[in-house]
Amino acid sequence: MSCEIVRAFTVLPSQIETFESTYGPEGPWARLYRNVRDYRGTRLIADMAKRGDYIAIDEWSSHEAWLAFQNDHPDAFAALDAACSPLLQTMTFIGAFRVVSP
Repeated sequence: MSCEIVRAFTVLPSQIETFESTYGPEGPWARLYRNVRDYRGTRLIADMAKRGDYIAIDEWSSHEAWLAFQNDHPDAFAALDAACSPLLQTMTFIGAFRVVSP
């Protein structure tokens, strides 16, 4: 069962362009994840009413695969997270979700 990891971001106004290239589907986060076969892709969604607010959705083959990635790559994850934090006012982990099939 696939898993969607959802985070919300509020980006510093001066960092919006850098944030979009960093957290988008071709940015360093997606490149880090691509080394894992269970990663399916990233969607970065910008709020149309509130400039600087975003939702990022990372799709994984399963929740277990995402947890395994975090456990297997803690240093790379932490280093990239620290390098990107100056772009942000806030980051909120919303949760890990499964897609409900009809």
